[in-house]
Amino acid sequence: MYKSYPKTQFIGQKIIYLPTCHSTNDLAAESLRAEAPEGTLYVTDEQTAGRGQRGNTWKANAGENLTFSFIVYPIFLKATEQFRLSIAISLGIHDFLTELLYDHVFLKWPNDVYYKDQKLVGVLIENALMGSMLTGSVVGIGINVNQLLFPIDTATSIRQITGKEYSLEALLMQLCKCLEKRYLQLKNGGYSLQKMDYLKRLYRFEEWHRFQDASGKIFNGQITGVAEFGQLEIETETGIRYFDIKEISFVR
Repeated sequence: MYKSYPKTQFIGQKIIYLPTCHSTNDLAAESLRAEAPEGTLYVTDEQTAGRGQRGNTWKANAGENLTFSFIVYPIFLKATEQFRLSIAISLGIHDFLTELLYDHVFLKWPNDVYYKDQKLVGVLIENALMGSMLTGSVVGIGINVNQLLFPIDTATSIRQITGKEYSLEALLMQLCKCLEKRYLQLKNGGYSLQKMDYLKRLYRFEEWHRFQDASGKIFNGQITGVAEFGQLEIETETGIRYFDIKEISFVR
């Protein structure tokens, strides 16, 4: 399985497939420390200790979904600019999914991907820093592809949406191309365009909804932007507030 290679310059040009592993992000991090070639990618059918945002675990049925991690060296970014990489990766996934699903695909801050109001993709990016610069990053992605049953009603899969079963290998090849295109766009100075693209696709952007802050207080607000360091900007009834990833949650 995964014997093909995408039509890319580097992402996915070295693919390491494991039927099962504890965490593709952990394996990719080891490669990063060993200075493996940029784009080295680990893919598995089953993670036994997959990790997601906010310290959550990532669970998916074995052999039914895409679960992989790859490494990049965004040394062109400052430590204060690391959310720019998150935007580029999110857009690459969005580009890929809209080729399959056409519309109703949204980027949920900071970098999950939703179809309508259900989670389709989880992303975990872990960065290595030296002084004020990024030296390397591990990008972990989990996409619900062929799974039909989920323990929660807030998750969905590509197959649930389209009614079709997909080749995981073929999807990975196409996704690598989309990810590399957006990564190179960022590297070549395309951040301003990507920031606009990100906001256009942002889940609940400029819509009034309920949110819950870290203290447990529920309030009404609308997302009006994302700050340079990645904080979510929300207009509330009392003014503009900014939130980091563990400081706010969406209320259905």
